[in-house]
Amino acid sequence: MLYGITAAAIALLFTALLAALLRAPARWSRLVDRRRQREVPLSGGVAVVVVTGAVVCAYGWVEGVPTGREVRELLVAGGVVALLGLVDDVWRLRRRVLFAGTAAAAACVVPYGETGVGTGLLAVVWVAGLTLGFRGVDHADGLAGTVGVVTAFGVGVCAAVEVMDGIAVLMSVLAAALTGFLMHNWHPARVALGACGSMPAGFVIASGAVYARAGSGIGESAGVLFALTALVCADAGLVLLSRRMAGRAVLRGGPDHLAHRLRRLGLTAPGVSLLLGAGALAGVAVGVLVHAGWVGNDALWWVAGTALVVVLAVSRVSVYASRDPRRVMSPQVRAPLRVRNG
Repeated sequence: MLYGITAAAIALLFTALLAALLRAPARWSRLVDRRRQREVPLSGGVAVVVVTGAVVCAYGWVEGVPTGREVRELLVAGGVVALLGLVDDVWRLRRRVLFAGTAAAAACVVPYGETGVGTGLLAVVWVAGLTLGFRGVDHADGLAGTVGVVTAFGVGVCAAVEVMDGIAVLMSVLAAALTGFLMHNWHPARVALGACGSMPAGFVIASGAVYARAGSGIGESAGVLFALTALVCADAGLVLLSRRMAGRAVLRGGPDHLAHRLRRLGLTAPGVSLLLGAGALAGVAVGVLVHAGWVGNDALWWVAGTALVVVLAVSRVSVYASRDPRRVMSPQVRAPLRVRNG
């Protein structure tokens, strides 16, 4: 127990330090993200990945217990996803390429022995989709880190209930590393995760949740997994729904996420992160309670219903610019155009 607390504290401090040290190299290499006319170095992702992997491996060595097979597989697969995310940060890969690469990594870690082949393949798709969902929430200061900390901690509790000590330690160290990253990512952000950090974090969290639920009923497991990641799922569902309704390409980016819409309603950047973090915490709390058997499965329907209401409500917030130039130009600008066209 003491070693676990120490490992989490070390992960927090070292991630905060490494993220700060890598800011200058990230700027020199132009590994940056533009947020509201600001260039934010993408050094947080590298720091989170490196420190999490190093601390988890060192923890097994100090405890004198070799790192479990599941944890080793998650670390290796998460490292592969991190490299894929780094390539995306540099060259902007297509979404289908990211999905295919992540699905291939997920296919190597899903416990088919406990889930069965059919359910295991569904888990592969879910892990890949949620990984891209975590990448999608990494667009606002403090949001991806806050949601990641809350979700990783919840999955760690679920793993501890199942006496999966290795998975629980991995999740606690990841949550601590993301907390250290948040020290630099709160508004106004000085570093960001980028795909190199958000994708492996989402991948490890989703895969850890699958391990914790492996062997349970598919219906209840689907509900628990959704509750644990309700904020990310709601954000992804909102984006897909709004783009389809607007006639836009589903894979085309845009300012149409939950955070974007809440900002248009007048909330501040820190307020958005705190509100969405609280929403993520509520879903995680229900998922953990149901997983532990402390509340009934009916509570999962409340999470699903609340997420649906939120998605339908904020989908009415206008975020797409009109395609008709006459609707966005003032009369003084339109008048000369009419003369030239006439």
